[in-house]
Amino acid sequence: MTAATPATLTRLRQAVAKIEGQETDLRVGGQPFAFGVGTIDAALKGGLASACLHEIAPAMVRDFGAAAGFAFALAARAAKDGGDTLCIQTDFAAIESGDIYGPGCDLFGLQTRQLLILKVSHPHDALWAMEEALKCRALASVIVELPHDGPVADLTATRRLTLAAREGGRLGFLLRHRPTSLTGSVETRWEVAAVPSRPDQFGGLGRTAFVLSLTKNRHGPAGCWPVAWDHHDRVFSALSLGVAETAVDRPDRTPLIRAG
Repeated sequence: MTAATPATLTRLRQAVAKIEGQETDLRVGGQPFAFGVGTIDAALKGGLASACLHEIAPAMVRDFGAAAGFAFALAARAAKDGGDTLCIQTDFAAIESGDIYGPGCDLFGLQTRQLLILKVSHPHDALWAMEEALKCRALASVIVELPHDGPVADLTATRRLTLAAREGGRLGFLLRHRPTSLTGSVETRWEVAAVPSRPDQFGGLGRTAFVLSLTKNRHGPAGCWPVAWDHHDRVFSALSLGVAETAVDRPDRTPLIRAG
């Protein structure tokens, strides 16, 4: 007797839940991994859901580096307990955003010995490769980078990717170059912006910092949080942003001058 696949077990759980009159949109796969930031984990009902597809995009064009960094940080957390990360990139996406720099990934917390890079010619090839890779148990996560808003990753395509993630029990990250208005079958949708980090104790560069905007969440509310990424321990922490001082030359203190 062979063991049932995760997809089969999911269908059985949903059938039983439907008979018992319970919620049928059940989470699948293993336990979600926590961000370590209480407000984010509460919104996500414990953490980022595994065996699912998640979408990441920059808040503005200039924030793509931050969006890619957030995707790599999540991949680093997923690979913390073992497993490799596969990054799939189209040729045009590489021209637009640049190639992945291995030593930089090492310093960021994503070890290059656990990183596989696949270059393809067309976005359709990237989605096909991601669908197959999500079924591979040797991988911890799969990232696909699509140029522009990735119009090929529509509702039908993302449904296929979601089913593949559930079947393989893997994490999938759809990294777009800009936010999209397309409807997609994703568990969460994030928009990421870069913010200045706090200097370290020696006055040097501090931890990488993001502002994370959760614009779609299947299991809870949306929200916006500033966080910092610790590349040594591969964990996130809450970040308090300073408030600017009151301007001295406030408009209400400026004397009125009659013109003409």
